[in-house]
Amino acid sequence: MTENVTIATVAGEMPARFWLPPTGHGPGIVVLQEIFGVSDYIQRRAAQLAEAGYVVVAPEIFWRLGVTEPVEGDDALQQGMALVQRLDWQAAVTDAAATVEWLRGRDEVTGGVGALGFCFGGGLGYNLAAHLESDGDAPLDALVSYYGSALPGLHDSLTVTAPSLHHFGLADSFIDTETVRRIEASLTAQPDTVVETYAGADHAFDNDDMQWHDPTSSTLAWATTMEFLRERLPVA
Repeated sequence: MTENVTIATVAGEMPARFWLPPTGHGPGIVVLQEIFGVSDYIQRRAAQLAEAGYVVVAPEIFWRLGVTEPVEGDDALQQGMALVQRLDWQAAVTDAAATVEWLRGRDEVTGGVGALGFCFGGGLGYNLAAHLESDGDAPLDALVSYYGSALPGLHDSLTVTAPSLHHFGLADSFIDTETVRRIEASLTAQPDTVVETYAGADHAFDNDDMQWHDPTSSTLAWATTMEFLRERLPVA
C-alpha cells in the first residue's frame, strides 16, 4: 500500500510518498533520494523495503525549490546537479530530521527508525544521523548509505555513532578510489560502522535505470543491506 502524504516542517508542508508493509506495521525507514528526486527507481526500492516488513517514507527533498516530481529526460543529470547547487543543505538536513520525527510518531511504526540514502541522499543521511545525535534527539537505529556524494566533505568533520553501512564502487566517476579509501578509514574508526566496496562498480551502480548500473554489485549490495537492516531493525 502506498499513498501521498505531507510532513510538517518549519517552512511548511513537505510532500512525501508513504508505504505500508503487508502487515500494516513494522520498523520505520526514511528513504532519501538521489539528485533525480523520488524517481521510479527510488519508489521501487521503497516498495521492496515495505514488502520486507518496513514502514517507509520518501520525502521530496527538493520541495523548497518548487520541485516535487522526478527529474527526467536526456539532461536529467544536469538538471539534478543544478538543483543540488541551489539547495539549502542545512534546510534539507532539518527536513530529513522532520521526516524521522514524523515517522516515529506514526502508529504503524512499532520498532526503531532508520534511514537509507542513495548518492545525494547517502550523504544527506550521514549528515542527518550526525544532526540528530548532536541535537540530543533520539539517534537513528540504522543508517545505510550508497555512494554518498557529500561524504568526501563530511566524513572528517561529522561523527555518527548510529550503526551504519556504506557502499562504494571502486570505479566511481565522481568519488575516486583514493577518496573512497580515506572515507573508509575515517568511518570504520567509528563504532559499528561497515564500509563495503565493489571492484569495477561506478557511481549509481544500484540504479537499474542508469547507464552505470552494475547488476552483480547491485544484487550483492542489496543483500548486504537487507541483512544489516534485519539485524539493526528486526521485523517482528
